[in-house]
Amino acid sequence: MTLTLYIDADACPVREECYKVARRHEVPVIVVSNSFLRVPREPLITFIAVSDGFDTADDYIAERANARSVVVTSDILLAERCLKQDAAVLAPNGKAFTKDSIGGAIATRAIMADLRAGADMPNMGGPPPFTHKDRSKFLESLHVTLEKLKRQNS
Repeated sequence: MTLTLYIDADACPVREECYKVARRHEVPVIVVSNSFLRVPREPLITFIAVSDGFDTADDYIAERANARSVVVTSDILLAERCLKQDAAVLAPNGKAFTKDSIGGAIATRAIMADLRAGADMPNMGGPPPFTHKDRSKFLESLHVTLEKLKRQNS
């Protein structure tokens, strides 16, 4: 099995960082999106456009993720599916989703969805702005994760 980096690319703020680290490690990158995205024309980088059906990008990634995959996504339910396939999963802020932490993340997601659904709730806003520190943490986390997976098979 080849070590592969999958990017859930719709609204992913760290695609360029993924390419940079993947080049350094010579790891193939699969960029998956419901719409056309510009990606570098390089042998290691492949763009996959899926239909705009519900969860088609997630399905594509989850069906291919395995113990030799790193998946970059902010989608908690996709993260859970990939973890079940033994893939390593990173959020764009560099935080690793793990089998131990995913349950809490799913529960928090459900609570927040319930709160947002409340008609009398004020606008709770979205996630905090993406910072340079988040970008740096992601670069480090991706590098460490790829190194760890490379060592496991050597």
